[in-house]
Amino acid sequence: MQSIRKNLYRIIFHTDTRAGKQFDVVLLVFILLNVLAVMLESVPRINRQYGNVLKIIEYVITGAFTIEYILRVIVSRKTYKYVFSFYGIVDLLAIIPTYLSLVFIGTHSLAIIRSLRLLRLFRIFKMTRYMSQGNVIVLALRNSWRKISVFLFGVLMIILVVGTVMYLIEGPENGFVSIPRSVYWAVVTVTTVGYGDIAPQTTLGQIIAGFTMLLGYAIIAVPTGIVSAEVTRKKEGIVCPNCHATSHDESDNFCRNCGYRLKSQQKNGEE
Repeated sequence: MQSIRKNLYRIIFHTDTRAGKQFDVVLLVFILLNVLAVMLESVPRINRQYGNVLKIIEYVITGAFTIEYILRVIVSRKTYKYVFSFYGIVDLLAIIPTYLSLVFIGTHSLAIIRSLRLLRLFRIFKMTRYMSQGNVIVLALRNSWRKISVFLFGVLMIILVVGTVMYLIEGPENGFVSIPRSVYWAVVTVTTVGYGDIAPQTTLGQIIAGFTMLLGYAIIAVPTGIVSAEVTRKKEGIVCPNCHATSHDESDNFCRNCGYRLKSQQKNGEE
């Protein structure tokens, strides 16, 4: 039994064996089939003709997922850790909607949650090695959030002012029935979405709308530039003041090229 449990653990939780890879590929096929079935079931014409077939597919896949989840709990070396891990919670959420639909009508559509299990692609195709690149972007966003927050606050003030001005110029007769409604128009215009449900009719209003549209392009570019500059700075790393070598991490105490102390220099610069 111990040998069987060990083999099942390698197949279910690892991809370094042929059986493990095949297991994960079959699992992904089931996930894609189930997501496709849920999406097709929402189409009235298809549901009328093939509703029973789609239901059978859903129940079969749910049964397979239930067995898989039970096996994961049984063979897991640390059951508690798996059950409350991110993937453990996703695996549980993948089987709950179908059982809920037996009691509560309409909840079977929640089975689309199973699409979250596609995140296992990172593990199956060894894509976790590229997650460090994503960490660079996350770190850049974290370090630039103050600048972006100040910028967004300024944009909010501009939107409020433009919305109020357009309410005074256009008025209810042209669709600007209130300041909140006018602010909504300003948001749609600044973000260059342009639904067209509200449009200025006066010449002055159209001139202001034109400037607001042009302003929208500049507003989109600014936060992108802030984050890009931060990403570039992180990629270049800390520059050694002695030999001007780059690509040092923040955790480096000494220069990788000449051995110059970086931490003391960085602290002095901050002070």
